[in-house]
Amino acid sequence: MLQAPIGPVPEELVSHPGYQRVFRPGRLTFGFIMPLEGYPESPFPTLENHQKLARMADEAGFSALWMRDVPFYDPDFGDTGQMLDPMVYLGFLAAHTRRIALGTAGLIATLREPLIVAKQAVSVDQLLGGRLLLGLSTGDRAIEYPAFNANYDNRSERFREAFSLIKSVTEQDFPRAQSVHYGRLDGAIDLIPKPVGKRMPMIVVGRARQDMAWIAAHSDGWIWHLSDFKRLPQLIELWRESHGDQWIKPYGYGTMFDLSEDPHEPLRYMANGVRAGRHALIELFHSQQQQGVSHVALNLKPLRRPAHEALAELAEYVLPLFPAE
Repeated sequence: MLQAPIGPVPEELVSHPGYQRVFRPGRLTFGFIMPLEGYPESPFPTLENHQKLARMADEAGFSALWMRDVPFYDPDFGDTGQMLDPMVYLGFLAAHTRRIALGTAGLIATLREPLIVAKQAVSVDQLLGGRLLLGLSTGDRAIEYPAFNANYDNRSERFREAFSLIKSVTEQDFPRAQSVHYGRLDGAIDLIPKPVGKRMPMIVVGRARQDMAWIAAHSDGWIWHLSDFKRLPQLIELWRESHGDQWIKPYGYGTMFDLSEDPHEPLRYMANGVRAGRHALIELFHSQQQQGVSHVALNLKPLRRPAHEALAELAEYVLPLFPAE
């Protein structure tokens, strides 16, 4: 079996409250992709009791809440995520949570001005006291690009430029940076405030049209979608090999998820996700922890039972079997 160490981790990440809560060497942690509710028959969530459910996840000991970036409703895509702008929602949740990490999964870097993203992100990070994980992606809806007058075909190179610019202005004082598709910095101005601890973890969400070696070299972690679990050990091995002599960044995945009321129901695959009772789920997670998965982000959209019941069951029966310490 593969093991899951991800160190030696740079000290500024070890001491970062959000990063150390989600990515713990050798341990599997759990979070949720917002919103915290099931809405299997509709593209639109209700957002009922969303503050209460976020506090419940926080107090129960889950590691993270992830915000999606869905600018428009596309009827062919059929899912609007939490509907609210992720950066605005993060600011709101900063006042309603205390310990849980909050992240973006993932902010569409190629449809947003990177320097504005940097300013928004460090502002949220300050409000959260260092609990922000900035996940960036290229998005998966080509239909949105014309609305922003953005080129869909060059999104891979623009993603790399945006990622580099955000990193430069959040980690360097009076940085110098040159880009083809965005602006330039000549060292005369500085972005303030800086992130808590002078380093804001930056995660690649999806492939962002990059190869594993680029993601390994530039990010602080990688979160992909649910893949073929039988191929997961091979995928993680390829991910580890892509790092060369660098410290090995954590790997996690997001998945649609439905928790059965029958704790003995076996694991069953469904579109983009899984349904299972808690016993099969526990067996799956123990196996994946040994394989080297660091984090699982559960999307409750297909959930058929009340979200607070599912959260309570996971908190009582699953979390204690995967202690963070």
